[in-house]
This record gives sequence, C-alpha cells and structure tokens, in this order.
Amino acid sequence: MKLGAPGGPHLTYCTNIHPGENWPEVRDNVERYATAVKRSVAPDRPFGVGLRLSAAAADALARRGELDAFRALLDAHGLYVFTLNGFPYGPFHGQPVKERVYLPDWLDPERLRYTDRLAGLLAALLPDGMEGTVSTVPGAFAPRVTSHADEARMAEMLVRHAATLHRIREETGKRIALALEPEPCCHLETSVDAVGFWERHLFAPRAIRSLAAHTGMADGASEAFLREHLGVCLDACHLAVEWEEPAAALERFRRAGIRVPKVQLSAGLEAAVSGPADPRLDALAAFVDPVYLHQVVERTADGRLLRDLDLPDALARARREPERERLWRIHFHVPLFRERLGPFANTQPWLGELIRLLRREPVPPHLEVETYSWDVLPERFRGEPVTDAIARELDWVRERWEAPPG
Repeated sequence: MKLGAPGGPHLTYCTNIHPGENWPEVRDNVERYATAVKRSVAPDRPFGVGLRLSAAAADALARRGELDAFRALLDAHGLYVFTLNGFPYGPFHGQPVKERVYLPDWLDPERLRYTDRLAGLLAALLPDGMEGTVSTVPGAFAPRVTSHADEARMAEMLVRHAATLHRIREETGKRIALALEPEPCCHLETSVDAVGFWERHLFAPRAIRSLAAHTGMADGASEAFLREHLGVCLDACHLAVEWEEPAAALERFRRAGIRVPKVQLSAGLEAAVSGPADPRLDALAAFVDPVYLHQVVERTADGRLLRDLDLPDALARARREPERERLWRIHFHVPLFRERLGPFANTQPWLGELIRLLRREPVPPHLEVETYSWDVLPERFRGEPVTDAIARELDWVRERWEAPPG
C-alpha cells in the first residue's frame, strides 16, 4: 500500500513469515493471509505483496497458465506484487536452515539462474509505471569467499544478472533493481563492506566493460545502468545488530553513489547479560532454535565488536568466561511493536530513527516488514493470530511514517 502523499513509498510485509515452499502453498498463503492483512490495514485501497518464492515455486509459477491465473487472483483481491524476496533459495521453515540459507550463493551459476527467473516473473506481475525490487543474499557466507578472484567471480555473476535486467527493460519497459542484503557473518556484513565491494568490483571499469559487452551499451550508459539497477537492501535488524548508526550507513551509501531501493523493516533483540550465573542467560536460551542462525554481536565498553555465529555460541562463551557486563544485539527478527520481550529490549529505537531519516528521502525505497522468525519465537510472545501481528506491525510503521514532522 502507498504511504502518505503522492510519491510516498510502497509498504508491505514479506510472505516468508508463512511456511510454504511449493507454488500451491505460496499461492494459498497469499489468498489466505495477505487478503486478511489487507482487510485490516488497507480495506479500501490496493495492497502490495512482498512475495517470497523458492526456486521450486518460481519455476512452477513460470509454467504456462500459472502467471495468468495468479494475476487474476491478485486482481480479484485488490493485491499487487512490487517486490520479491529472492534470498532463501530452498526450504525456509520447519527444518534446519542455518548457514545453508545463503546457498547457492553468488559464486554459483544456479543463484544467477534463480535470480534471472525471479526478475522475469516480477516483470510479468509488476503494475505498469512501478519499479520492482528483488532482494538477494550478501554475496556469500563469509568463509566461502577466500580470495580476490572469488569476489571478482561474484561481481561477474551480478553483472550478468544486470544484463538480464537490461533485456527485461528493453523488452517490457519494466524497471527492476536487484538489492544485496548485508548480514552479520557474511561477505557483505556491514555498509562499509558493501561500499568496498561496489567500489572494487561493481563500479569498476571491468564491470562496466563487461555489461557493455553483454548489452551493446556504451560504457557511460553501462555504468549508469549498474548504478541504477544494482543496489543494497538495507535490513534494519542486520545493521542494528552490527551497531551501525542509521544516518552514517545511509550517508555512506549516498556518498558512494549506491542506491538503497529496498529496506526491510525489522527489529532484533538487545540483551544485557553478565556472567555464568546470570538468570538472563537462561531466559535468552528460550530464543535458541534449530532452524535459523541468530548471530550475536557484543559491543564492549571500549567500543570493540565481538561476534558469535549463533546464539548458542554466545551463551556458551558467557557461561565459561569470567563475570563481566555484556551488551549483545542478536539477529532474531522480533515483532516491531514489542518494546520488550521479557527482560530484553528490541532494536525498535534504531528502526524508528531509520524511518525518520527515510521520510526525508526524495525517492523513498520500498518498505517491507520482515518478521520471518514468527514460528520460532517463544510462544508467550506470539499469542495472537499471525495476521493480527502483521497488521499491528504495518500500522506501527504507518503511524511513524505519516506522523507530523517534529
């Protein structure tokens, strides 16, 4: 749904909150859940859908007749699709995902094939005159990238995808941007990492010449296309966990000329804990689950950042090390409207500041609420129907976006 005055952003939620890997499950989730959310938050106006498609679901949707049937379903319910979550390729619920969520990554041609498929589907679904966005993995899980050659390989894959976006734009007139999503413990972990990768590779002469060769564009047009169509998906939970300040991150991208076409509105946990006997460690253990990675970043009193790959690793470290005060931020997407979860805060203030800054942007990005970890949230924090919780999150964002300045 559109927020504010004309020119305001599109706001939605990501359907990756609903378990569903094959196309019939995804279609049914849209018809069952997205329509219920629309009735609550946008009963009298079109409601955009942030669609998550696995590779299997995307291939099935591309079959003859499925796209036409899905467009008819969307039209019948006053829905439209403007952004896709192309991050998780395979199963995302009900079984261990952990670091496999990044596979195949941008070192693998299958990631390119999948993302090309998503761009083609989005072009077929996207309303005329509207930009589309696809979010994707942050290059690769950090241990997978061991050399400059690996970085260069990822960059070439991304350039080849940009060539697909150019072909789509030439053939259909639809403009689609790919947005890489920095995440803790990945190759693109912070805004600094992202800027470095863009400057070393995606804005480098080699990438510009490569896209020109793939498309027939002149070098100047090729560079402009890369700057317009390859950008960053800023996930608010991820950057908060990395202790980045919203204004500094946005300014860093602006100075580098890197677009932020999509922002995922999410909040993580913030926990103050101490030593082995701290009962808050037991309370935090309730957030451990076997499905997702919950990276932890501790900021020490002298400003250093200490990272653990997963919450059990951080808990084990706190239980064996000497007593001291620790302040952790944890990659666990929690409902935006919950200021506290038991003895713990969330990163809601960080998100509120980000929204305040985004309101100043002349062309605001797509906004997508993403609380995919609903199913593994401790049960006492999810005592309402999921559609009610999603509607509360969207209303929380809308109130802050549409509030009078000041």
